[in-house]
Amino acid sequence: MALVTGSASQVCISLENLTFDQIISVAFLGESVSLSADPGFGEKLMNGRRALERKLDEGEIVYGVNTGFGGNARCLIPQNEMAHHQQNLIEFLCCGTGEPLAEGIVRAAILLRANALARGLSGVRPVVIERLIQALNLRITPVVPRFGSVGASGDLCPSAHIARALTGQGGEVFYSGRRMPASEALEQAGLKPLKLESKEGLALLNGTTVMTGAAAKVVDDATYLFRVSLGALAMASEALLSSPDYFHPIIHLAKHHPGQISVAETMTSLLFGSKLAVPLEDIRHRVELERKAAHGTTAAHESIQSPYSLRCIPQGLGPMVETLEQARLVVEREANSVNDNPLIDPVSDHVYHTGNFYGAHIARAMDGLKLDLANLANWLHSVMGLLMDDRFSNGLPPSLSAEVGVYHGFKGMQLSHSSLVTAIRHWSAPSLIHTLPTEQFNQDVVSLGTHSALTAMDVTRLLRDAVSITLLSAAQAVDLRKGADQLGAGTRPIYRTLRSVSAFVKTDRALETDIAAVSELIGQRRIPVLLAS
Repeated sequence: MALVTGSASQVCISLENLTFDQIISVAFLGESVSLSADPGFGEKLMNGRRALERKLDEGEIVYGVNTGFGGNARCLIPQNEMAHHQQNLIEFLCCGTGEPLAEGIVRAAILLRANALARGLSGVRPVVIERLIQALNLRITPVVPRFGSVGASGDLCPSAHIARALTGQGGEVFYSGRRMPASEALEQAGLKPLKLESKEGLALLNGTTVMTGAAAKVVDDATYLFRVSLGALAMASEALLSSPDYFHPIIHLAKHHPGQISVAETMTSLLFGSKLAVPLEDIRHRVELERKAAHGTTAAHESIQSPYSLRCIPQGLGPMVETLEQARLVVEREANSVNDNPLIDPVSDHVYHTGNFYGAHIARAMDGLKLDLANLANWLHSVMGLLMDDRFSNGLPPSLSAEVGVYHGFKGMQLSHSSLVTAIRHWSAPSLIHTLPTEQFNQDVVSLGTHSALTAMDVTRLLRDAVSITLLSAAQAVDLRKGADQLGAGTRPIYRTLRSVSAFVKTDRALETDIAAVSELIGQRRIPVLLAS
């Protein structure tokens, strides 16, 4: 094998599992990849290939190798057509539509396909895995249209666009900062086109690697976005003079849920040392003085309890911590699975016709995460309502205007925020339940896992802008209280980062560039966040 060694910093494909962080580092941070130099690893690959070739020599019928595909499985393919059969599979499935997937998603798919084939159960030659890794390391990224997968026999159309580019038979790639024909990029990079043999086209196409790569990106982005959102909620709590006492550990330990406990710990850390967040004892004291002065039933100027969106942050958003942890685990498991069909086991000398390409695990994880993302958006929307309405904001001016009446402050920002949250709720509908029979009723139920992952990605992108508006609104409210120097240990650096790109709104101005600037900070992971211990 040509690519079996590499530096210690490279991500190595071996018989060990890839970690979630390794997937992210290769796909989105450009880390290079190597194949294990362990002789046992290479021998396992060759054993799988030899087992397949032996079966074919003995005349055994193997789906997709010497039979037709899908609903054409009854058709038997002569031996002299088997290689052409594999290339032809790629050709007729290159019919995707829509905008190209992000390069990082395609890189993730290539990495995960190499990892799946390297398990030795797919019956491919080592050169197939080598070529995938060479494409990654040379930064040759096929152009892959968004639509075409139903997530049942895997990501067939998207994977076909990847495979066709590596064979040099057509398609385009991104290479050296340009979009160009795949054949031209291979020639410039000095990479020979891959010539497919029996089973290899099917092994490259048949699997869940595109949806899993997209799901990895979603989980990574959503995890950071969730932490930034807690920072926004903590700063809003300060601006609204809410209490840090709602996050006391005795409350949350009594409820037992680890996600709730984690969020409470994070909120406590964010608000540590805050002079704006008001202890409940101070509120109770003031209310008691009003009661004594009234000598009877009266309406106090403040309540001893904040609304749910401030008081119940750990209870309401804690489940998302657990969803993210579970989704990360599902992605890791799927990323390290063998998910094509059929499987060739050289140990038992048996061919298994199966359905590991079915993407229900990813679909279910992404559909569940979309619900949590929509719930988080709803939560931010409620807090925005408290900040903007002087009936509930404990003395802040309407719409956070520095001069009410003449100027309208953040009135337009609230409208924009509501528009985003509405779109998030609309796009958060589950994909898994929308199965449709297709492909001659061979794929009579489909997972739509790629739809789940990509719509979850859409939701995270919308949520990023909604979080940006919430952050800017909270910072505006803090300045209206002249409280920048009174913020907590965790919210103070967030506030300073915001103010480095967006100034206090004294008179009305267009804020679209401010939203974009904060959204870019989030995209670059430059908003400082605290983690629970």
